[in-house]
Amino acid sequence: MDIPASSQVRLERFLVCGLGSVGQHCVAALKEFGVSVSGIDKATPKNWEIPNLPRLLDDLIIGDCRQPSVLEQANIRQCRAVLIVTSKERVNIETALEVRELNRQTRLVVRSAQENLNQLLAEQLGNYVALEPTQMPAAALALAALGSEALGSFKLDGQWLRVVLHQVQPSDRWCNVRLLHELNTHRRLILCHTPNSAQPAKSFHEWEPDVRVQAGDTLVYIETTEPSASNSQEWAKVTPQNYSSLLARFKSLNWRNIEHKLVKVWEAIAQEQTRRVATISGIVLLTLLIGGTILFKFSYKDRTKLQDALNLTIVLLMGGFDNVFGQLEMPFPIPWWLYLFSIILTAAGTIFVGFFYALLTEKVLVARFELSQRRPPIPQQNHVVIIGLDGLGQRVATLLQEFKQPLVGIFLNSDFDQKILPQMPLIVGNLNETLAKANLATAKSVIVETDDEMLNLEIGLMARAANPNSHLVIRTFEQRLTDNLPHLLPKAHILHANALAAEAFAGAAFGENILSLFRLFNQTVLVAEYRIEANDTLNGFLLAEVAYGYGVVPILYHKPPDFATFMPGDDTRLALGDRLIILATIEGLRRIEQGAVSIVWRRFKVRVEKALFPASVFEGANAIARISGCDLGTARNLMNNLPATLGLPLYKHQAQRLVRELSKLQAIARIIPITDSRAC
Repeated sequence: MDIPASSQVRLERFLVCGLGSVGQHCVAALKEFGVSVSGIDKATPKNWEIPNLPRLLDDLIIGDCRQPSVLEQANIRQCRAVLIVTSKERVNIETALEVRELNRQTRLVVRSAQENLNQLLAEQLGNYVALEPTQMPAAALALAALGSEALGSFKLDGQWLRVVLHQVQPSDRWCNVRLLHELNTHRRLILCHTPNSAQPAKSFHEWEPDVRVQAGDTLVYIETTEPSASNSQEWAKVTPQNYSSLLARFKSLNWRNIEHKLVKVWEAIAQEQTRRVATISGIVLLTLLIGGTILFKFSYKDRTKLQDALNLTIVLLMGGFDNVFGQLEMPFPIPWWLYLFSIILTAAGTIFVGFFYALLTEKVLVARFELSQRRPPIPQQNHVVIIGLDGLGQRVATLLQEFKQPLVGIFLNSDFDQKILPQMPLIVGNLNETLAKANLATAKSVIVETDDEMLNLEIGLMARAANPNSHLVIRTFEQRLTDNLPHLLPKAHILHANALAAEAFAGAAFGENILSLFRLFNQTVLVAEYRIEANDTLNGFLLAEVAYGYGVVPILYHKPPDFATFMPGDDTRLALGDRLIILATIEGLRRIEQGAVSIVWRRFKVRVEKALFPASVFEGANAIARISGCDLGTARNLMNNLPATLGLPLYKHQAQRLVRELSKLQAIARIIPITDSRAC
């Protein structure tokens, strides 16, 4: 989209300290905003990951970014923001402190994972934000591994939201029944719609609200949900199919099946000596308990109740022979054979109960010594395999555990911290052995994210050969490999973590709080938070103008001290102090930063032909003022002089919604396209 000359703003200076992989991608992302970017590095990079990057830099300064003279050379006093993204956290913090001494106003965007320290620095330095490249892309990798319809998942104000890509099936309740705009609710919002066999849209709002949903269409929408609403719990939903399955299993039970299951249980028991001894002891004790109870009951029918016979047998089994027969004169006559049985009962009980005590003591001692080391067993099938557990891998594993996904981690280096993710199965060893132990052939997904790019490629090819149907996710570091791998592994998800993180760094440099990100149709979508200020380009706008004019999607609106509203309506007008969270690409953030509202897209007018009832005139004027943003007097004048055309140009979705609202109010209206965009 071409930006009119009147909307162009002066170039502003930004500085990137550290031109490694993250730094280079930060430069490229910043240049998308049309600003001036300088770079500092200790030495000229030997490998430009982005080939034309030297041409993108306005200035390249070689030196230590912690030195005041080097920062002065980079015109630090004229910089609006400084992105400090070297690979050494200490250097980043020291540079931030030095920059703040030289420029009290510039925004500091620092690469750091020290949460507590960063919070303290933010309070002391002001206008300071810290991000960690290993955290921002974690959700993208985790969701790619799920292989589900979810593209993104994040939490806002305590509420989980997820972005879903869904291909409409003939059995869906929406299919051939609902119009697209009817799917929008206070809990769900349509982002994109791609008709069957068409190419995906390149931006939001490129869909027709009045089109009927059909089989084969692809919908992308965001909805409020919970983290457990993933594929792993689909089986828990109560459906007629579940009941049918349970009924079929019950009907299939017969003696042959029961016998087969019992044999399998015994074979499992026989595989462990301790378990076999415990089972035999339990069977013997149960037999003696039943047999003794029966003998004592029938030997003393008139004197003994069934409960008394049971108590007597239990006392003898627990070694209480002297409690029963310890007196010189018996209180009741007893046959010699029953007296002999009582002795055998006590002896057998002492032996086999002793076995149980010994086994229990062994289990307690084993649990005591292995409690800190024991991990869950390795899943057999339908699990996620994570190869490489650095900071990003651990974050991905934590997210998958929140999604209740069975998973196993692989460490190819024996030197690791045993305390890492104690609730996750872990395999340590060489590549071939660990892949075999991880049940790779039956895994649902494989995430390859070691710090060796060639090793990631090797493992990715091995994983594809072992399990062609798994969801393969590979982390890359070089842009060239990222661009070429899809041709070699067409169905794999190739994610350049540093490139994803760099877009978040660039967005943060302009003052936005970047909360999360996800991938949609090969684009990075950022979740950005704005607080409306006096000179803000969003101040005074309707949310319809923000959404359709800038090409973004508002998903949360908050006017303190009221509660936040999810999926806010288009009619809300922003004011000072309001808080707004949107979904936006880098292009959308650039438009907001430059105030480049698209007037080219605002090329529709609404003509009202007739109002069927007097009430339609009054309510119709209210609807026009509310939806279009014009003043109420203009709207009333239009409705009192029908037929008439609203002079204010509207965006297509805005105009279509106004026509629908007028129709509900018994007023006939239609959309008139403006053929000449200059007429807007």
